[in-house]
Amino acid sequence: MPFPARKGKGCARSILLLFAALLVSGAWGAGAVFSHLSKVEPAAEASFRWPYFLYTPDWLEDNRIFGTPIRLLVVPNNSGFVSDDQAFHERMALATAIPYPIIFGDLDVAILVPTFPRPSTGWECYTHALDRDTLLADSPDLRRIDLQLEAMIDDAADRLSRRGWTVDRKILMMGFSASAMFVNRFAVLHPDRVLGAAIGSPGGWPIAPVREWQGRSLRYPVGVADLEALTGESFDLDSFRQVPLFFFLGDRDENDSVTFPDSYDDEDRALMIPLFGATPVERWDDADAIYASIGARAEFHLYPGVGHTMTMKEFLDLRDFFTMVLAEEGA
Repeated sequence: MPFPARKGKGCARSILLLFAALLVSGAWGAGAVFSHLSKVEPAAEASFRWPYFLYTPDWLEDNRIFGTPIRLLVVPNNSGFVSDDQAFHERMALATAIPYPIIFGDLDVAILVPTFPRPSTGWECYTHALDRDTLLADSPDLRRIDLQLEAMIDDAADRLSRRGWTVDRKILMMGFSASAMFVNRFAVLHPDRVLGAAIGSPGGWPIAPVREWQGRSLRYPVGVADLEALTGESFDLDSFRQVPLFFFLGDRDENDSVTFPDSYDDEDRALMIPLFGATPVERWDDADAIYASIGARAEFHLYPGVGHTMTMKEFLDLRDFFTMVLAEEGA
């Protein structure tokens, strides 16, 4: 029997309500998004198996005319539920693809949203969180979806380049809840591809960029102890240290994927709760300390009075973060 979907429902509802308010207050933006939003299907020879959405706002025309480089902002999809109906996941990805350009679209970025499935058949693969089972999946459609996302990024960059833009290949990333877990883990797996990442409420635990802590080995996705065995590549600590990371969590957020078997195995749970705490908020300071211990460029923010949702304050802070990252890179 498929494990019942439970994470993301409240998150999805609250974020969609916020986005709806944004759309109502700026309906012009919704029309502009649709006019510049395309769905890209994988070619027969492509290294990715699923479509993605790509948005290029009007104001990027100046970048094309003057040759000013642009970036891709990648927002992984998060359906909130398991389903074997791919149309459902594409609709949820589209719901993500529409509002983010209104919020971040003036930052000289094109926005990419993949349409990865989250199947109920084989629910153990929490694809939208890039969990351990997903990294080990051997079916052609699900095999190494982190590499499939890399291929989507390269495909989108090539398409934009052919249309006259200069596209830097290092990306910005943004995620909340399960998609934040994906972003966090992708940045650990491929730090050389990430210019900066915003990671909100990452399922109760940001992956630790260390092999062990307090004498305890931390396997993926708790940490990176067995990353080379899983992927054939060792953790690139030097590159990871260079990636600016913005972690954020509400101090009333109780959405904890650590307690669910589609996210972590029993041995991970038995290690994490005694070592780091029983709730996401209890673990937050330990995660901050671990990132500080390796000299990571990571900020950890705890928002008072906020549950498992994103507020306008957080969106504005993320805009400031991305603006800082882009300005720093252009300096």
